[in-house]
Amino acid sequence: MSSFLFLITTLLSLLASFAVADGNKTLGVTYDGRSLIINGKREILFSGSIHYTRSTPDMWPDLIQKAKRGGLNVIQTYVFWNIHEPVQGQYNFQGQYDLVKFIKMIGEHGMYASLRLGPFIQAEWNHGGLPYWLREVQNITFRSDNEPFKYHMKKYVTMIIKKMKNEKLFASQGGPIILVQIENEYSTIQLAYREKGNKYVQWTGNLAVGMNIGVPWVMCKQKDAPDPIINTCNGRYCGDTFTGPNKPNKPSLWTENWTAQFRVYGDPPSQRSVEDLAFSTARFISRNGTLINYYMYHGGTNFGRTSANFVTTRYYDEAPLDEFGLQREPKWGHLKDLHRALKLCKKALLWGYPSVKKLGQDLEAIVYEGHGACAAFLSNNSTYMEKTISFRGRNYYLPSKSISILPDCQTVVYNTQTIVSQHNSRNFVPSVVANKRLSWDWETYTESIPTFEQLENKATNPLELFNLTKDTTDYAWYSMIANASPVLIVASLGHALVAFVNGEYVGNGHGSHLDKSFVFRKPIKLKEGPNHIQILGSVVGFPDSGAYMEKRFAGPHRVEILGLNTGTLELTKNRWAHQVGLYGEEAKIFTLGGLNKVKWTKIEGKRPALTWFKTHFDAPEGNHPIAIQMNRMGKGMIWINGQSIGRYWISYLSPLGQPTQSEYHIPRSYLKPTGNLMVILEEEEEARPEEIKFVVVDRDTICSYISDIHPPPVQSWGSKNNVSEYTANNRKASAVLTCPDFKVITNVQFASYGDSIGICGGYQYGNCNAQDTKEVVERVKS
Repeated sequence: MSSFLFLITTLLSLLASFAVADGNKTLGVTYDGRSLIINGKREILFSGSIHYTRSTPDMWPDLIQKAKRGGLNVIQTYVFWNIHEPVQGQYNFQGQYDLVKFIKMIGEHGMYASLRLGPFIQAEWNHGGLPYWLREVQNITFRSDNEPFKYHMKKYVTMIIKKMKNEKLFASQGGPIILVQIENEYSTIQLAYREKGNKYVQWTGNLAVGMNIGVPWVMCKQKDAPDPIINTCNGRYCGDTFTGPNKPNKPSLWTENWTAQFRVYGDPPSQRSVEDLAFSTARFISRNGTLINYYMYHGGTNFGRTSANFVTTRYYDEAPLDEFGLQREPKWGHLKDLHRALKLCKKALLWGYPSVKKLGQDLEAIVYEGHGACAAFLSNNSTYMEKTISFRGRNYYLPSKSISILPDCQTVVYNTQTIVSQHNSRNFVPSVVANKRLSWDWETYTESIPTFEQLENKATNPLELFNLTKDTTDYAWYSMIANASPVLIVASLGHALVAFVNGEYVGNGHGSHLDKSFVFRKPIKLKEGPNHIQILGSVVGFPDSGAYMEKRFAGPHRVEILGLNTGTLELTKNRWAHQVGLYGEEAKIFTLGGLNKVKWTKIEGKRPALTWFKTHFDAPEGNHPIAIQMNRMGKGMIWINGQSIGRYWISYLSPLGQPTQSEYHIPRSYLKPTGNLMVILEEEEEARPEEIKFVVVDRDTICSYISDIHPPPVQSWGSKNNVSEYTANNRKASAVLTCPDFKVITNVQFASYGDSIGICGGYQYGNCNAQDTKEVVERVKS
């Protein structure tokens, strides 16, 4: 018998208690080696990460409803310190940063909430959620046994906990919050701080437990989490990689099952198949797991300047709910079916006794049996061979790398590799209304390139960029005077720059997510006498991970001139002048109030670098989500009615020769019916805003693919007297198509009974096909 089975069969009597009595009802959350116990009741929990900051309040109800319909009963979110306290002592919990409203809304939908406090969160979020002002606290070392950091961390955590308590949001108060996380994946950097790291873990645990919130605390990827804090797993395959809780009276919880891979600029497309995701989930649950969180369930949008270094504005678009909140099929539906199948096993999983039986190479059966219930998980761990196995006198077919779920130890209601749910594909449809004026209504304003004399902040060397900008802008000017030079070389610690000589554009350069540093090298033309070297340095988000984050640097650090008769001319210590930000930012020319502070002109001829473009447009027709396709643009930022929808970077191509992200989300709540203002800052030369297009986004192309080996839909099964019971009339696999948002099927584009090939939206006929298939389907549709 394996160790995990031994633990849960012998140590269920050990219990951690956080509950309080409320009359005859127990409020709060306890746990033992089997599961969390919420308000006195054991639960199997399916959770999904949805970050309130990465969507807008008008989107929250729909996102939560879709998560619940997808079989989730918990919503997990980080709490973002640098959003809530951007300036020391000044707090912001308004609009899309209204944490209390979001948590209450989760409860109103009959779901639980899991709060990840951090205060360091990583999350591909700017500075890992830590506010910039922390860097300027004297003698501070982040995330260590360091008194200045611990002082500010305690003050912040106490403030958030008090806010939650005042609103009665913890389960012990009758609210939806059942778990709270302190710190985040600290073990990945703990050794860098040596004994101070170990002491910090203990201090952090004591801080958390001392808050007396009536629900358990967790630490993810932290084997030495102090009691009674639960250590949890993050990763792709926690059913195999998690060594288990550090005490036998703690349950196995999975706080991050990655549904995809976040992208950085320069990345090609990437996916994690739903078959792999379902397999890992089923495996974890079959090995005593009772909470699993999908990170992310909805990724959303990194609005403004909130993304970490080089992370795209679009976040986890391949999650079950895509960036726009639309259901990505079959990922959403296949997981929904999985959750239903696992819930049919609930009594056996929570109260039965487990056993494991090897059925051959890469084959095993995990069975939970007892208290009148039985559930089995038949696993084929081979990545390339399908198998047929014998289990309790019956034969079962198992595709490669799959798990079949038998809620009554007899009937297969779900297989992780065999998708019964429908598929869909995403469509970007040009908006007739919004695009009507775009081709002719553009006006421009070009930033002036400041000279050394015009800039006030003088220094011997180029100043460090993070400290110079203080996270108030991406941009800072560097200017100096040189007396000759055929080739300009700028060595930068990151992230990007645009270079000018005497106000004339020379070129641009940038690093990457893996290597922020780069060397810019371009030939230049000079005049006799003094020449102005002008560099616009820029960051693409602050770092979000690693040790000693407060000691990271960016910006130009060495400037040279090559090709002179006297050899290389070192300019680094030649006296530099600086300016934080651009004039257009300072004047807020992207708002109605600042629009008239500069002179706008019609687009004519050459489009210089650092040009602002503006136009007006009407809201696209319908109620579908909206995006803007930034065709023929380079790099910059976009504002809609004064609100930043984030950075764009079209010129940074992936190895496939395509931009990592071409479409950028515009929330409908940002728009008026008519006369919306769009302002774009473009850093590079020869942009073509006339090619920009507004699109409405849908997933109205739906498909189904069914074969003889597919089981009937899991929705067809119920449970009676702990035995799976088929509740539908037809016991065969069936293709079921359901339109989103109460729409109806208007057209059958493809139907084949045979060996068709392709994917949804691109199916093609194979070598064998029943000729009248489409006609039959069309008759059913009508």
